[in-house]
Amino acid sequence: MIETGIAPLLADVNSLEGQSSRGASVSGAVFNICTTMVGAGIMSIPATIKVLGIIPGFVLIFLIAFLVDITVELLLRYTHSGKATTYAGLMAESFGSLGATAVQLSVIVTNLGCLIIYLIIIGDVLCGSQSGGTLHLGVLQEWFGIQWWNSRAYVILFIVLFVMLPLVLLPHMNSLRHSSAISILLAVVFIAICSAMAIYALCKGKTENVRLLPDFANQVSVFDLFTTIPVLVTGFGFHVNIHPIRAELGRPSEMSTAIRISLAICVAIYFSIGFFGYLLFGDSIMADILVNFDQNSDTAAGRIVNDIVRLSYAMHLVLVFPVINFSLRANIDELFFTKKPVLANDTPRFAVITCILLAVTYIIAIVIPNIWYFFQFLGSTTVVCLSFIFPGAIVLRDVHGISTGKDKMMAIVVIILAIGTSTIAIITNLWSS
Repeated sequence: MIETGIAPLLADVNSLEGQSSRGASVSGAVFNICTTMVGAGIMSIPATIKVLGIIPGFVLIFLIAFLVDITVELLLRYTHSGKATTYAGLMAESFGSLGATAVQLSVIVTNLGCLIIYLIIIGDVLCGSQSGGTLHLGVLQEWFGIQWWNSRAYVILFIVLFVMLPLVLLPHMNSLRHSSAISILLAVVFIAICSAMAIYALCKGKTENVRLLPDFANQVSVFDLFTTIPVLVTGFGFHVNIHPIRAELGRPSEMSTAIRISLAICVAIYFSIGFFGYLLFGDSIMADILVNFDQNSDTAAGRIVNDIVRLSYAMHLVLVFPVINFSLRANIDELFFTKKPVLANDTPRFAVITCILLAVTYIIAIVIPNIWYFFQFLGSTTVVCLSFIFPGAIVLRDVHGISTGKDKMMAIVVIILAIGTSTIAIITNLWSS
């Protein structure tokens, strides 16, 4: 058995067992799990509801949450039975160094792509963007005009240095529980505004027509339905942060409770934003609902509401950033520094890796602002691997001999569904583009 991923990146889980006063709380774990899930993907949920229709959309959200709960529980069972304290270590126990490397590379591709996209979106909100020859002004440009200091490079650099850097330098996931709570609150504020706007429009008779089922007659093909699955899978992809959050819980046995509470909250968030966003904008809903708010309003109140929506979402992404960065940094450390001491106890290495990651993310976001489409395909593939294929493979390998026949059957079903739907989604996206 190899050593990579077996040594903990944080405090020993066993040393925390039964010491709830010294470890993280369930509420803190819930905030961090929810923040991992509710990232940039929330803005694409209304567009998926437009494709699927209200009823299939809710069913699919619930089904993916159910399958995610199953795969996470399987990962926790194997973590409890073995010695691994990281996702890569868990794969190493089953498949050796090749399995650990597969997880680490998948996490790096997925999380680095997410962080770059977060910076790009924050830049779009604050500094504007240009697409199809149309210039969309950012909030700062609308307020102060186009100035050198509110250009994308300077604004994002300011946010990276003075907001994100202090957060990403925190060595423990539990230290982010307060910022995570604020990020979830901002997501709720965004949903509350959308809901209020939709209800107001409904009372005025100005809401758009919504469909309960897919519109196969005019706009939607069967294959289009599969393109919505990676979006929702990405929205529920928090597997990479299971182990660091569990390691800091006062009682790691409470992780299952925290996960189920988090999934229930995120199901409610996703369906609410999907339903009210679709009700508000109907078939004019964009792939990113934020674009629908990036429109000039006829009234001062309308402009203020649009700015609040955009700024709350940008701030939400700023606070999600350090949580996603945490697992990215941990997996890079596992991949390249397998023989080094625990990362949290090696301050120089921790600081160097953190600063390099932040610098690389910033540079790529500034130099290649259209990298979104590249990571859209890679991200959907790697997230599916992390959420379904790797957990299923661990169960089928069954190195600890704890899998039941039901477990193995479920693992086979999950793997087949993941590979099949992702393949169709990627082919459909390539064909349509």
